[in-house]
Amino acid sequence: MCGIAGLIHRGKSSNVGTELQQMLQALKHRGPDSTGYALYAENDGQNFIMRFKVGENVGEGSTSVNEDASVYDQRKKVVDRMLVDLGAEIVKEDKLTPYSFRYEMKYEKDLMEFSKKIESIESVEILSIGKSLELIKDLGDAKVVSDRYELDKVHGTHAIGHARMATESGVDIKSAHPFWGYPFSDVSVVHNGQLTNYWNNRRALENKGMRFMSECDSELIAVYLAEKMRNGATLEEGMRDSLTGLDGVFTYFVATKDSLGMAKDTMAAKPLVLYESDELVAMGSEEIAIRSILPQEIDTYDPFDGEVKVWQI
Repeated sequence: MCGIAGLIHRGKSSNVGTELQQMLQALKHRGPDSTGYALYAENDGQNFIMRFKVGENVGEGSTSVNEDASVYDQRKKVVDRMLVDLGAEIVKEDKLTPYSFRYEMKYEKDLMEFSKKIESIESVEILSIGKSLELIKDLGDAKVVSDRYELDKVHGTHAIGHARMATESGVDIKSAHPFWGYPFSDVSVVHNGQLTNYWNNRRALENKGMRFMSECDSELIAVYLAEKMRNGATLEEGMRDSLTGLDGVFTYFVATKDSLGMAKDTMAAKPLVLYESDELVAMGSEEIAIRSILPQEIDTYDPFDGEVKVWQI
């Protein structure tokens, strides 16, 4: 089932953390298992922001919390040593939960090799790297996750998010959306639907050196677009190719440092409602998501089958 939401302010910034939380909370009934945010925040653009985790949420009341916390700390120290070896300079670090971290860092070499090295460490996964992207995902509904990571403090220009009902893979953080468009900075994807040619596409992309971190079919979209862009396609070109390259029913959103896009498969089986003005574009699986931030009288519409749209800041 799942629910997706996205918004972009064209020409100004806003409290996108709070706005997206309200939109996703309105879609809680579509996906109670986990919630994810890709927020494009007001950073100075000088350094990379790396969000990563060193394990999973073990849950309240778990008898293994203390033991796992020690393991988390050990893995984090290995990450720190690896960053030094790679030549990255940590400018600032924040421990957000026992298993989740946010690093601000200087790095000028190849992101793909960097990511492979970091993720060679046991149970370490990079959620995102970008100069504006802040990708956060965890178990719980939109408010729970927002409160846990203090997302109400995040101001920026655009954001996409996902309320997940686990159907094709387990209830865990690695299967939660959004997915980072590895190895590109500032690219993220959320998806509602089901892809029927997942394994064939995955094997083909892995043979080309692309990386998968879960068995969630939605991750395929991020990897598919990343491979297209890696070979010179624009974002919109990659999205249009996906309409024939991906089989199944799907509606997905993709965001970059300065744009927001949506694509709907040719059968248009998955719902999407869209609102557009000169200042704001907002969209979601149901109109209730848009109404949560725009309670006044507005006109919305449903995009056509096979439609691709991209908006710029």
